Amino acid sequence: MKPIHIITLIAFITSVGSIVCGLVLDTNYTEKLIGFGVLGLFFVVFPLFSYYRWKGKDAKDYMLTKENLEKMLENQRENKY
Repeated sequence: MKPIHIITLIAFITSVGSIVCGLVLDTNYTEKLIGFGVLGLFFVVFPLFSYYRWKGKDAKDYMLTKENLEKMLENQRENKY
């Protein structure tokens, strides 16, 4: 496994574990556990996952430009039954 996989997996397990502990345990800081878990998911796990999935790809391929719209229309015409 690549290091980014391991880091993302550890951060995901830690965040989900924090949320679960916050829901299950009855302590004074349960809201903090849930909050830190959610923050970990949104500010650590999601950006790492997004970076890994978008690395090496061109963002123009996913934008609605005139050329891409023409390609989509052409593909629809070809695939129409």
